[in-house]
Amino acid sequence: MPHVTRRSTGAAFRNSGVPAVAARCGLVTRGVLYLLIGLLAIRIALGSMGTPAGGGGGKEADRQGALAELADKPFGGVLIVAVGIGVVGMALWRLSEAVFGAAGPDGDKLLKRLASAARFVFYSLVAYSVFSFAAGRRHSGDQQSRDVTAKAMELPAGQWLVGAVGLGIGIAGVVIAVQAARRSFRKHLAMGGTSRRVRRLVTFLGVCGGLARGAVASAAGGFLVYAAVSYDPAQAKGLDDTLRTFAGTAAGPWLLVVVAVGLMLFGAFSWAMARWREV
Repeated sequence: MPHVTRRSTGAAFRNSGVPAVAARCGLVTRGVLYLLIGLLAIRIALGSMGTPAGGGGGKEADRQGALAELADKPFGGVLIVAVGIGVVGMALWRLSEAVFGAAGPDGDKLLKRLASAARFVFYSLVAYSVFSFAAGRRHSGDQQSRDVTAKAMELPAGQWLVGAVGLGIGIAGVVIAVQAARRSFRKHLAMGGTSRRVRRLVTFLGVCGGLARGAVASAAGGFLVYAAVSYDPAQAKGLDDTLRTFAGTAAGPWLLVVVAVGLMLFGAFSWAMARWREV
């Protein structure tokens, strides 16, 4: 009986429209951040080629850099607060899925709920970092990654903990890439009545964007595992450092350009999700 009551309560909550508003605001915000991160990464790649258009003004190609880019615009403080509110919306949407179950026939499964709970924690931390930035507490994302890794390694079994987290991030990246390649995201989209051209465009954005996002997450997880194995927190890399390593491969800065464009496509895909995602 409690299970039935929870499902009926969840259905009523979803029908209220609150999760939909929170989710769509959050997805729009996520799209903005990924677009800006991709643009900053392209500037870094062009700068490493010696192109005059490169550089990026010293901003990092990560969330902190994206927020700094917004801060330079008119009403920058208002924009950053709006981003924070949007990320809070994402967190609340995932919390509602963890508590009441997600949309779809299998949205009430335990594994789905746990995944939504993990996303809620992640987006809560992101929201905290955004509002911290708005309050003037601005730190390098890469340095924060190294500091957190160093503190974690000081805990009992900290080396194993860091390695496990890195392995989890790396596996999550592979899962993201595989799901994108398999076009699994299409089952969450309600695109009835849209043209075939629009559906193919959204699929293109989802596949390319998901592959790039998965590649970056896998690389970041790999660096964290290496930091644990070598017992060297300096080997942990934030998003900016991870992206810069793509430019240091045999493919050179062009690989970073490809990944950066993929992240921008994921930003556009997030906007498509804001329009057609079933909530």
